[in-house]
Amino acid sequence: MVKHIVSFKLSGTPDERLAVARKFRDALLALPAVIEPLESIEVGINENPAEDWDVVLTAVLPTMADVEVYAKHPAHVAAAGLLAGHKEARACVDYKF
Repeated sequence: MVKHIVSFKLSGTPDERLAVARKFRDALLALPAVIEPLESIEVGINENPAEDWDVVLTAVLPTMADVEVYAKHPAHVAAAGLLAGHKEARACVDYKF
């Protein structure tokens, strides 16, 4: 099993960042129903104003090859597109557990 953990820092005002984060979260949470190898996904929106990062997701997939399937799936690509013009930074860690 692989945990795919990604954090995003968004640009814009706090209200703009929150609106984008909510749309992104909702799109991501719909993905397990349409991407077969995606076993689960959890998405959190940062509530601590002292921190700079806005969104974190943790996805569980069987293999690293499945992470690639997930990343290239049209529904995932569409969800990621919601961050266009708002993504300031991205950090990712994939590990087997």
